[in-house]
Amino acid sequence: MPAITNITSKLPGHSTSIFTVMTQMALKHGAVNLSQGYPNFETDKELKDLVSKAMNDGYNQYAPLAGIQPLREQIVEKIENLHGKRYDRDSEVTVTNGATQALYLAITAFVRAGDEVIVLKPAYDSYEPAIAFAEGTPVPIQLEGKNYKLDFKTLKEKINSKTRMLIINTPHNPSGNVFSKDEMTQLENLLKDTNVILLSDEVYEHIIFDEEKHWSASSFPHLSKRAIICASFGKTFHNTGWKMGYCVAPEELMVEMQKVMEVNVFCVHHPTQRAFAEYLKMPSHYLELGTFYQEKRNKFLDLIRDTGFRAVPSKGTYFQLVDYSEISTEPDVDFSRRLITEYGIASIPVSVFNKDQLDYRQLRFCFAKTDETLEKAGEILSGIK
Repeated sequence: MPAITNITSKLPGHSTSIFTVMTQMALKHGAVNLSQGYPNFETDKELKDLVSKAMNDGYNQYAPLAGIQPLREQIVEKIENLHGKRYDRDSEVTVTNGATQALYLAITAFVRAGDEVIVLKPAYDSYEPAIAFAEGTPVPIQLEGKNYKLDFKTLKEKINSKTRMLIINTPHNPSGNVFSKDEMTQLENLLKDTNVILLSDEVYEHIIFDEEKHWSASSFPHLSKRAIICASFGKTFHNTGWKMGYCVAPEELMVEMQKVMEVNVFCVHHPTQRAFAEYLKMPSHYLELGTFYQEKRNKFLDLIRDTGFRAVPSKGTYFQLVDYSEISTEPDVDFSRRLITEYGIASIPVSVFNKDQLDYRQLRFCFAKTDETLEKAGEILSGIK
C-alpha cells in the first residue's frame, strides 16, 4: 500500500518543545531537573481522598459541558471574594482540561485568517501555535530589558483594525513579574475604545510574594467586559498531571468558546470536579500558597547567594530567573545543555521564549521542589565557576 505523500504540516516551523528536550536530557544524564514547571512533591492527601470518594459515590459519567454546578459556584465565590467581580455561574464559567485548553478554546473561537494577536514576549510556548492553527498572525512585542517591562507606547502602536486579541500573562512565566495596578489600569484605558479581546493567562494567580498583589483582569470593569481569564487548578494544588483548569468571561464570549468545547472534548473528568468543589470551600487551601512558595524561593536564593549566578527575586510563579553572565559568555541554550551534561542540573534557557531568541544570558529554574532537591541543586550550582 503506497504511503501518503501529500501531507502539509499546519505547524511547519514547530519542533519539539524546549521542556521536552531538557527533560529528556536530564533523564539521560541523571540530572537534577529544575527545568519543567511542576512540583516533585505530592498533592494533598485530603484532595486525593475526595477524588476517590467521588468515584466510589458513582460520579463516573459525563459531567455537564461547562462543569458541575457546585464547582462553578465555588469558582464564582472565589473570584468575587478576591477581586470583587461576580460572574454568572450558569453562563460565564467553564471548567477545562487545564488552562492550556482554555487558552486554545479562546484563540480558536475568535481568531480568524488575517486577524492579528499581540503576544508579549517572553511568552508561554502554546500561544503562537494555537494562533497558527486558527490562521491568525502573531504580533510579538518584546518586554524590555532583563527585568521585562511592558512599553505601553509600543503596545499602542501595534494595535490596529486587524488586532483581534491581546494575550497577557500575570504573574508572568518565565520572568516572575506581576502586573501592577497602574499597569492594569493603563491597559484598561488603552483597550477601552477598541474591539480587542483580552486573553489573560492567570494560572499562577495565588503564587505571589513579598506582599505583592495579583491584579486580575476581572478587577477592572472595562477590562472584565472584554477579558477571557484562564486559571489552573493543577498549578495551584500541585497536581499538574490532573489537567484541570477553568476560564471565566462575559456570556457573549463564553458562548462561543463553549461551542468549541462541545466538539473538542465536551467535558472534563467528573470525579475530580467533585473533589475540587469540596476542596475550594476552604480558602486556606489556596490563600496560603504564596507563603509556601516564598519559603522555597528564599531557600533557592540563599543556596546560590555565594555563587557567580545573580538573581532578582521572583515576585510570583514558582520560577526564578538567574543571570549567569559573570560565569560564561556562552549562549543560554549551549550553557543550559552543558549544565546538564557536565554538572548534572537542568534548567530552561530564556531566549527560547523571547522575540528573535534575544539572549540575556539568563536561565529559568523551577523551585517547586522538595527541600532535598533544592539543596542538591544548590550544591551543584555552588561548584560552577
